[in-house]
Amino acid sequence: MIQTKRLISFAIVNFLVIFLISLKAHAEPLKLDVKEHVLGNGLKLLMLEKHEVPIVCLRINFRVGSVDERPGITGVSHLFEHMMFKGTKIFGTKDYAVEKPLLEKEDALVAEIAWETGKELHDKKKIAALEKELQTTRGRLRDLAVKDEIFSLYLRHGAVGLNAATSSDGTFYICNIPANKLELWAFIESDRMKNRVLREFYSERDVVMEERRTRTETSPFGALIEQLNAVTFIAHPYRLPTIGWSSDIQNLTKAETAGYFEQYYTPNNAVIVMVGNFKQDDAIKLIEKYFGDIPRQPDPPKVKTAEPEQKGERRIEVEFDSNPYMAISYHISGIDHPDIYALDVLSSLLSDGRTSRLYKSMIEGKRIAVMANAGIGVGRFPETFTFYAAPRAPHTVEEVEAAFYEEVELLKTKPPSEWELQKIKNQLEASFIRRLESASGLASEIGYYEIISDWRYINTVLEKVSEVTAEDVTRVAKKYLIKKNRTVAMLVKKENGESAK
Repeated sequence: MIQTKRLISFAIVNFLVIFLISLKAHAEPLKLDVKEHVLGNGLKLLMLEKHEVPIVCLRINFRVGSVDERPGITGVSHLFEHMMFKGTKIFGTKDYAVEKPLLEKEDALVAEIAWETGKELHDKKKIAALEKELQTTRGRLRDLAVKDEIFSLYLRHGAVGLNAATSSDGTFYICNIPANKLELWAFIESDRMKNRVLREFYSERDVVMEERRTRTETSPFGALIEQLNAVTFIAHPYRLPTIGWSSDIQNLTKAETAGYFEQYYTPNNAVIVMVGNFKQDDAIKLIEKYFGDIPRQPDPPKVKTAEPEQKGERRIEVEFDSNPYMAISYHISGIDHPDIYALDVLSSLLSDGRTSRLYKSMIEGKRIAVMANAGIGVGRFPETFTFYAAPRAPHTVEEVEAAFYEEVELLKTKPPSEWELQKIKNQLEASFIRRLESASGLASEIGYYEIISDWRYINTVLEKVSEVTAEDVTRVAKKYLIKKNRTVAMLVKKENGESAK
């Protein structure tokens, strides 16, 4: 009894903390006063002044990700993210005038070796001689390269949080820098857009291949999700893995990668976000000075393919020497559809925290799972509601799957109580506000939503979530979480020549 009282007390305190955070958020409605400026070349600048700390959190985001790729060049967005840190004509090299012809020679040797190797009757001696010459050329290139010069320069001047990321929908470059170093940032980043050099291209391509092996080919969960996406989407490029398919990564050429840059890394396809200690007028002058002369290019091609309505359940098995996992995906509406807010509440109701339905039912109650989560994808195009789980031995994925459907059917017939609904709304609101507490968090959220839709989504999402009713939750469960709209993927282990779940 004492232990039970402690658990109840903890739950009450936890709820009160979340409730008080929610009240504070309601007392001060979230309305970010972001200022916009668009340069003549189409580059958009989003600014939010915060003078509490002497830093500026900066993001340069490009509206290009794996959704913009095609078979043959999958993974090129992610590879190019790597290449952006290899320098320019002035960064990353001791002497670009000497380096440039060597880079061209390296490309020619790589192409000639590939040509010779591809012949049915190839000349082994010639190939060996070419490979020796290639190694000599690469040795000279290594002597000329200044490793990680851009990173080192930023770190010497007090920058933190240096990073980059590629998703299905965008590519994001991150830097938080002292306010008095803002011009240095503008000089470096504008030079990366104007004078990029695909230095160390072939070695970096190998790095990406190793990254793929680590994330997907030797990761049971990564392999499961990659196959799940490939079957959930049969037409839309969301089916393509962001890391790329192995054969495409291995065969990506420098010319294809450079062409991709010219097409998508244009000022009219980019957004700069500035949050921190600066003055708006000064920021506009600085960005105009360094980025204003970058030529506008034709708008990149738009993704035209729409995913057709699913006509029946799809099921796949993925063989892997691992403990079992399972995942279920349902197609849902896009970010511009009002159902997205009820779907967000639905996913949180099922799996947000230890008081969620899936946790209490599968992990604490029936004790059939060690992990059970659900979440929605939000991107430039309609995404998925996905459930992930790992059964607790000796229970099976079939038991977990059946238990998940039980919870879904219960929601369809019995709406959540007002108390439960308000608890979820408070949790969603508190989580969202926490992501906006720092200047860095603000910059990331503003930049992300601008890429997938519009940064103003931030100003309306909490109000929209607060308007979701219990009937809305039941309605979207009935509308989207249905058999013909789902794809089920299970990880199975090969035993004695046969697959066994």
